[in-house]
Amino acid sequence: MIYKNKKLIKMKKMKKKILQYTVIFEKNEKGGYTVIVPALPGLVTEGDNLEEAKKMAEEAIYCYLEGLKKEKEKFPVEKEIGEFRVTVKI
Repeated sequence: MIYKNKKLIKMKKMKKKILQYTVIFEKNEKGGYTVIVPALPGLVTEGDNLEEAKKMAEEAIYCYLEGLKKEKEKFPVEKEIGEFRVTVKI
């Protein structure tokens, strides 16, 4: 509770969700990393090294979700992701 101009103002308790998403880091030509999040279409970011790329990914995911929240859209639920190496003969 906060008092402002001798009036009592009740603050709503803000519920925070904790969400986890798979993030893919790919080494790029400049030596840094390009980052995508398969569950969040269009989200791409990058960093000069893995540490910076991870920080950028966290910020980008936060902004992406805040945008959805502002538009009153549901947060994407991650589907099962598999990683496989495929060999192709040309």
